[in-house]
Amino acid sequence: MSAPTHTRPHPATRVGADSRLPWWALALPTLAFVALLMLILNPSDAQAATGDPLITHLFERVRQLTAH
Repeated sequence: MSAPTHTRPHPATRVGADSRLPWWALALPTLAFVALLMLILNPSDAQAATGDPLITHLFERVRQLTAH
């Protein structure tokens, strides 16, 4: 018993296909790059976030233990 064969349809043409990126797909990485570049060029503007002292002590203890 033979199976019916299917013919392949003609490939779709890509005329008029929209392949543009949305505006934010280029703007957000550019903004992040510029912000990081500004921090590198002027590190005095970068300030550490004030966090919970418990977390700070924990990280300090981990740093001390890994240094030995």
